[in-house]
Amino acid sequence: MIADGFIWGRGSWDDKGNLYSMLEAAEAMANAGFRPKRTIYFAFGHDEETAGTAGAKSIAALLASRGIRLDFVIDEGLLITEGIMKGLDKPAALIGVAEKGYATLVLNAQATSGHSSMPPRDTAIGMMSAALTRLEDHRLPMQIRSTVAEMFDTLAPEMSGFNRVVLSNLWLFRPLLLREFEKSGPTEAMVRTTTALTIFNAGDKDNVLPGNAEATINFRLIPGDTQGSVIDHVRGTIANDRISIKPFPGNTDPPPVTATSSPSFQMLNRTIREIYPDVIVAPGLMVAATDSRHYTGITDKIFRFSPVRANSEDLKRFHGTNERLPVEGYADMIRFYRRLIENAAG
Repeated sequence: MIADGFIWGRGSWDDKGNLYSMLEAAEAMANAGFRPKRTIYFAFGHDEETAGTAGAKSIAALLASRGIRLDFVIDEGLLITEGIMKGLDKPAALIGVAEKGYATLVLNAQATSGHSSMPPRDTAIGMMSAALTRLEDHRLPMQIRSTVAEMFDTLAPEMSGFNRVVLSNLWLFRPLLLREFEKSGPTEAMVRTTTALTIFNAGDKDNVLPGNAEATINFRLIPGDTQGSVIDHVRGTIANDRISIKPFPGNTDPPPVTATSSPSFQMLNRTIREIYPDVIVAPGLMVAATDSRHYTGITDKIFRFSPVRANSEDLKRFHGTNERLPVEGYADMIRFYRRLIENAAG
């Protein structure tokens, strides 16, 4: 529905806005007689929300079987943020040159089942509860690694006041910055492999001790961490051999980081500034997972960027209530993709 200057509906932000603006740009250019000098592939998977194993993974495998190697891939991702970064007056267009890995672990605690009138010292629920408490109390450390550090280096000169001083002198203010980042989930996610307790199952009767308790934990891995290092962390933290650890089959380590020195990054940077001349462009880390990671076998340059402006209130609408995309913003998205095609293949 279109009303009050907005396109309303589930997926208008995530991710039908990108899908249709790409197609509208391509259709308009084809009607105008544009003929690209390089081949452009439009690849749209149907299962990104469930890891992309039947969509993007199959598409990438098909292209690989044909011997095709891509110069770069652009997928949904970071936005043009407005008023979100403290001390930054200008909008910031963040290009996701890296994204987090995805690791879900299932923990299972085994104990003696029986009547609740005679409970043993160690119960399945008790052991699992203690293990989960330890994991939340001893999370993986916060670290400012390459991509986030480069983002700070790029944005620091544009900052005002004390924020500029802090970001320009991380060697001195790193502990202070990390303490501030720890106060907010979105900022903390940029500098830490996160620990999220998502599922807990145990027992089915109030007077019976269950023989096992199961918990599912989802980790989002910053580049540099791996599924193996997270499992080692979990095993060492819970320190209980009676709790098994089983990884999900769809887990993935963080994909390689795309170099900002590449001509493709510079071309994307220029395209953003041509359509949005008031913004600052910087590399960034995508804290969620995209299905672009399946293309790492046929390209070494992947960018995660959605060309739309967003403030803090807009971010709440993703997968939420009253999802909407400004009509004016949608028009800018079409202009962006048209200019990107011209710059990349014109």
